[in-house]
Amino acid sequence: MDENRYADLVDKYANNVYKIAVSYCNNRSDAEDIVQNVFIKLFKSKQQFKDDEHIKRWLIRVAVNESKNMNTSFWRKRIVPLEDSEPIINTKDESDEKAVLMGAVMKLKEKNRIVVQLYYYEGYSVKEIAEILRIKETTVQTRLMRARNALREIVKEDWLNE
Repeated sequence: MDENRYADLVDKYANNVYKIAVSYCNNRSDAEDIVQNVFIKLFKSKQQFKDDEHIKRWLIRVAVNESKNMNTSFWRKRIVPLEDSEPIINTKDESDEKAVLMGAVMKLKEKNRIVVQLYYYEGYSVKEIAEILRIKETTVQTRLMRARNALREIVKEDWLNE
């Protein structure tokens, strides 16, 4: 892969990979490390890609794997993380509905959060998500249903507390 093409891909997909990583890790520093690892793997990859969509799916799959690896690593289990200087999504000062909703999404369980991220924010179908995450379509549908129900409760609770 030539350097110009690689730079274009980083510009085009770094934000998508970052969102996936944050969705899994809920930590900016780890997400940034994951993005870096994913794009290093892309640069070293000898795989032939059909088109940009194939590259995007490959990047998301690698980001998911890297995130899972980071979450289950020996060091991650043995350390006490320093809190980020600011929350990932700050909804206290935001009246924007999108920010409030993203804050609610970040409160979901990891397995539901990634499905919501891929379905609503990345625009993948249930079938495509099943292929990317290597799970059954019915599992994706179940996770989406549970995520929607949990989001209703989170938003309702947040609204009542204000």
